Amino acid sequence: MRRTTARPHSAPRHRTARWSASLAAGALLLAGCGEPGTQQDAAPAEGAYPVTVENCGAEVTFDAAPERMVLLKSASVPYLAALDVLDQVVARAGQYPSEYYDEETLAALEEVPSLTERTDTSGHLQISREVVIGQEPDLVLGQVDNLERSTLAAVDIPLLEEPALCPEWDQEPGWDDIYAQMRLYGEVFDEVDRAEEAASALEAEVEQVRADAAGGPALTAAVLYPTVGGGVTYAYGTHSMAHPQLEAAGLENVFGDVDQRVFEIGVEELLGRDPDVLVLLHSDGDPAVVERAVTSLPGAGELTAVREGRLVTQLFNFTEPASPLAVEGLRRLVAAVGESG
Repeated sequence: MRRTTARPHSAPRHRTARWSASLAAGALLLAGCGEPGTQQDAAPAEGAYPVTVENCGAEVTFDAAPERMVLLKSASVPYLAALDVLDQVVARAGQYPSEYYDEETLAALEEVPSLTERTDTSGHLQISREVVIGQEPDLVLGQVDNLERSTLAAVDIPLLEEPALCPEWDQEPGWDDIYAQMRLYGEVFDEVDRAEEAASALEAEVEQVRADAAGGPALTAAVLYPTVGGGVTYAYGTHSMAHPQLEAAGLENVFGDVDQRVFEIGVEELLGRDPDVLVLLHSDGDPAVVERAVTSLPGAGELTAVREGRLVTQLFNFTEPASPLAVEGLRRLVAAVGESG
C-alpha cells in the first residue's frame, strides 16, 4: 500500500458529469483571455511527489497518485470525473442518483462494486469500518460517523472530505471553494492543468447563470431538508452552500441571519419567516413525496410558497456541499423559479 500520512495542521479514463458540456465551452471561452504563464505560475509542477494537501485541519501526504479509492459519499464524483480518474475507484457505498451524472459517468460508476446503499432517515450512510478497511484503499473519499480520519490513519489510509462537510467547519462556503477543491484534487492526482481548466470553466458558468438571474423579481427563499414520513424538518443557514446558491439565483435566504450550516426548525418559525420560494432537498425517492412532507405540516397551506406553487424539489448534492453539482443545481434552481412565475 502506498505510504500516506495525516497529522494535525499547525500554524484514457472515464469522464464526466452533466455540467461537462458547459464546462468545456467555458474553457474554450477563457482560453483566449488568460495571461500567458498564469496557470503555470499558480500551480506546482506536475509529477511532483510527495504531495501534501490540507483537508479539514489535517495535512495529508501522498507519495503517488491514488489507485485504490473507496467512495463513501457522492459529492467527490464530479471532481473525479472532470480529472478522468474514476477508473481508480474500487468500491463505493451510499446512493448515487442517476440524475447527477451523464451516461458515461453512470457507466463508470456502475462498474464499481457497491458495498451498501443503506442510509438512515437523514440520508447518513450506515456501514461498518471493517468493510471499508477490508477494501485496502489508498484513499477514502467522504467521512461517516463511525469511520473518522483518526481511525483510518491508524491503518495508514488517508481520508479526504469536502471542506463544507468537515466536522469542525465554521466558515461560510462559496463558489471559490469549489474551484479550490478542484485544484486540490488536481494536485493529488497529478492533473494540475486539467484541474485548472475545469475550475476556470466552472467559474465562467456560475457567472453566466448569475447574469441570467439578475433583474428577476425580488423573492425570498428557504432551503429545507424534510424528513419523509414525519419527523424533523431541517433548514440551511449561512454556513451552507445553500446560502450562496440562493444569492447567485437572485433570492434572499430567510435564514440568512443564522450562522449555522443546518438546524432544526418548527412550522411556526417557517410561517413567521414566510418565504416566497421553498427549495426542498432529498437524497432519493419521489419528489412529490418530499413535497407532501412539507405541505402536510399543520398550517403549511398558509405559506406564500405553498399558496403560489413555488416549491422546487432537487437532489441534495445539487445544493450541498460545495461541489460542481451545486453549479448545475444553481442552473436548475434559476430555471425552476423562472417557470414558477
